[in-house]
Order: sequence, then C-alpha cells, then structure tokens
Amino acid sequence: MQAKEVREILVREVMSSRPRTGRPDMTVKEAAALMLREGVGSLVVLEEGEPVGILTERDILYKVVALGKMPARVRVAQVMSSPVITISPDSSVAVAAKRMSDLHLRRLPVVEDGKLIGMLTEKDILRLSPSLIELTREWGKIGVGGGRSNGQGSLVGYCESCEAYSFDLTLENGALLCPDCREG
Repeated sequence: MQAKEVREILVREVMSSRPRTGRPDMTVKEAAALMLREGVGSLVVLEEGEPVGILTERDILYKVVALGKMPARVRVAQVMSSPVITISPDSSVAVAAKRMSDLHLRRLPVVEDGKLIGMLTEKDILRLSPSLIELTREWGKIGVGGGRSNGQGSLVGYCESCEAYSFDLTLENGALLCPDCREG
C-alpha cells in the first residue's frame, strides 16, 4: 500500500470570517434582537476589541427566561459565558473538534494575537466532514480521543485517515488509524 500524504485542514480554512459581536453593556433584549436579525445563535462579547465572553441562546434561555428575569433589564455581562474559550486559526480542525467535544461546545471563537478574526461552529465542521462530527460525538461519549474499546487495548470506530470502520483503531501521531493506514 502506497503512503498518502494528507494535509491537515486548518481552522482558518473553514471558519466564518464575520463573527457577530456584542458589548457587555448591551441588554439581553438588544443582544437577542441582534442575534435574530443576523440569524446567529451567539454573539462574541468584545471589550476594547478583545473577546471577554460569549452569549448564546442557551445563556439567554437558562439564565434569563427560565428564571423570569426581564431581558430589557439584564446586561449581557451578567449572563454571558466567561472566560471565553477560543482557538487559533492555525490549529487543525481535528484539534478544534476534539476541544469542542471535550468541553461540550458548539462554537469556538477564533482568535489571533488577542483579536477576534472568526468563528468555528459545529456546522462548519459538519460541512467539511460529517464523519468528523460523528467522531467528536463518540469522543464525547467515552471521554477520550477515540471510539469504544474492543476490550483488547484497541478502539472501535472510524479511521481518521481512510474513514473505514474498524475494530482495531490505534492512536498514532494524534490520529486514530486502522491497521491498513498504520502500515502505510
């Protein structure tokens, strides 16, 4: 079997380059109206151009609506998720997907030199590779970077190189590989 050279896909290649942003002093009502207008499920909250938090639909639902608070009286800073977890544009999509899975996130702001330059969402990854989303969900189920154990030290799941289902995956150089891909 001839070895294939596979180039990692970087976050900067699949991220949205126009992330929607808000301010910590906005009311939740203003932020929700902006999210609706822009058709997004979150706003990256910026202070002096740097991300300080993220406001998601879930934050609004759980921290405002479900508690009977008035969205027009609550400031974004009071309910946003902070500190914001980010990723570098030069990280691989596989690393980003694993981070999202490990931390149960559906989106990651992309930051370079302290400045917000994009947003990577689960949908961006899904457009790239539906099998990668399936793999991240498997990682989340077992709490490690792979599939189910076969009881003999190997993992069961999809090979990250050829995407074939295997009962004998092994982690090599940060990727889960089937026997054929390990040999190549």
